[in-house]
Amino acid sequence: MKVNRIMVILIIFAWPLYYLYERELGAISFLLLAIFFLYISIIEIKKLKQENSLNGDQSPRQKIE
Repeated sequence: MKVNRIMVILIIFAWPLYYLYERELGAISFLLLAIFFLYISIIEIKKLKQENSLNGDQSPRQKIE
């Protein structure tokens, strides 16, 4: 997801989230933001996995000692 698109979405939803925060429902706005960022991270992980499968360059995993 492009950074510009993420910023526009956050700006659009800033007022309703702040309204919830004013009404002492900040936990709901925090939950909605967490779900939004989780969605973004899942999309980015899918893109990376797809990129890696197209390249065919799978480096062996290293053991962490």
